[in-house]
Amino acid sequence: MLRCNVMDMADRQIWRLIPQHLPYKLVGMLVRKHPQARKRRSRDPERTRERLLQAAFREIYRSGFQSASLDTILATAGVTKGALYYHFDSKEALGYAVVEEVIAPDVRETWLRPLERGKDPVDALIGIVQGISVRPEDVRGGCQLNNLAQEMSPLDAGFRKRLAMVFHAWREGVADALREGQTHGSVRRDVEPADAAGLLIAMVEGYGSLAKNAQDPKVMRAGIRNIVGWLLSLRPPGNRKRG
Repeated sequence: MLRCNVMDMADRQIWRLIPQHLPYKLVGMLVRKHPQARKRRSRDPERTRERLLQAAFREIYRSGFQSASLDTILATAGVTKGALYYHFDSKEALGYAVVEEVIAPDVRETWLRPLERGKDPVDALIGIVQGISVRPEDVRGGCQLNNLAQEMSPLDAGFRKRLAMVFHAWREGVADALREGQTHGSVRRDVEPADAAGLLIAMVEGYGSLAKNAQDPKVMRAGIRNIVGWLLSLRPPGNRKRG
């Protein structure tokens, strides 16, 4: 009871300090504060752009670029058509950005960063290849980079140029790592790094296409085993430990 009485007295003292014409205005301001904060956050242009890119990436992966639905992308991203065209002039511009800002960074993170961090390029490449997903849903969908190259390179120069840049950076990154391996004795001297890098990409994408066509993860698993065996052959004789 004492605590209640003390609180009642304190409340009465505070209430006397507040002008009596303000209570409803103060309450209204407090109620409106959080929705306004949420509204400001929802209008963050960078977050909106990122949501659009991720939604477009998923829709293109599911349906292909030509069949990708802008309405589905907008619904997934939770933005308006006006927001879409604020950031991208056209569906093609959105697709180009997906290549440059989603697919290209994914290739760098998956293939090139581990090569930069690793001491032995063959070990690093074996680890990357063995990490390729063989989940049925990933096998069914295939590689987004290869999917877009197959679909759009014959039709659109903008896609063709951007996709070629991704493939080129991938190939050059692997080739540079193999050259570095040659200087340290972990890669055979007679290996041509650029050719080996191109062959590796062709095998990865080729087996991915075969597995997608068969809709069978076993095809990709067999491909991974064969690629790992080939990578081991890049080592100098006497240094071909199992992957």
